[in-house]
Order: sequence, then structure tokens, then C-alpha cells
Amino acid sequence: MTELKCHVGIGPLVEGTALVADDNFSARYDLDRIKGIFSRPQHKLVGQSYVDKILVLNTSKGGVASAWMLNEMKTRGIAPKAILFNAANTILAQGAALADLTMCDRFADGDITKLINTGDTLRVDPAQGLVTIITRF
Repeated sequence: MTELKCHVGIGPLVEGTALVADDNFSARYDLDRIKGIFSRPQHKLVGQSYVDKILVLNTSKGGVASAWMLNEMKTRGIAPKAILFNAANTILAQGAALADLTMCDRFADGDITKLINTGDTLRVDPAQGLVTIITRF
């Protein structure tokens, strides 16, 4: 197991499968929130489901609409389990808090999109600021 330290995050402890891309994230522009997939043609995860995944991305983008969309997705049961960023913006962090969606950022060990692989099983403990890679894919 590998442990990665990050800034204290938001939301409950979760475990799940990572979906990783060296790309940015907007709940408003990158997702089809009905089908539960990345839909922007230019996004590196286009066509892949984000539902119940631990998303690992570079940074968050967008404003208030992206923040409330996290809550809407969580309410409908079509949300990721967690989102890990190299850097999150404050508006998306507020949206994660509203949705009780696990979110962490600012990893001490480097670029999170290079440290975690798609398919890795992760445990995210935002209260401890700790992400554990349980199994490598």
C-alpha cells in the first residue's frame, strides 16, 4: 500500500476505483449528467462513466453552476464517489461540501495524475488528508 498526503479535504471516507486523466474538470461543461459520462469531445475521459468512480484530475474549473451541479448529481445518485485534484477552486470545494461529496487536493508527493493509475483501488480519508492506494492496476 502507498500513502499519499494531501491537504485536509471535504466529505466522508470512501473507497473505490480510480479514473485518472491529466485534464481539468467542469461539472457543467465536461459531463453528461443524465448518462453519467464525460461528454466533452476534447476531454481525455470522453465516453467514460464517472459514476461511483474516484476521479483523479489536474484542476477544477468553472463557477457556481459547477458547484451546484455536484449536489444535483449526488441527489440523483449519479455522482463520483470522490474527486482528487492537484488544485481545486474554492467554488467547487463549496459545492462538494454542499453535496457531502469527498474531495481532496494539494498533494505533497507531486502530480496526483501521475501518482495514481486508472483502475487503482483507493481509500480516501479527507479528515486525515490521506489517500491510500490499496491495490495497483
